[in-house]
Amino acid sequence: MGIGSIIGALVIGLILGVLGRLFAPGKQSIPIWLTIIVGIVAAFIGTWIARLLGVEDTPGIDWIELIVQVVVAAVGVSVVAGVYGRKSVS
Repeated sequence: MGIGSIIGALVIGLILGVLGRLFAPGKQSIPIWLTIIVGIVAAFIGTWIARLLGVEDTPGIDWIELIVQVVVAAVGVSVVAGVYGRKSVS
């Protein structure tokens, strides 16, 4: 993974955090910076899963990889919102 791939994953991660928050069910009471971090982590995990599936490099836009990343981001936002919500209430 080169520097271009890392920068690309970070930029896509920023967008994925917001998309994950939109697709996650219910209300997420977490700060936007935490949403962005979840998106960045989801970008790396989604790319890793796409590599396992053999779809990380396809001609044009990697739609399958992008869908995997959004799903990972939505799950991540939901989990983090649950954990963050419990911590701040206690």
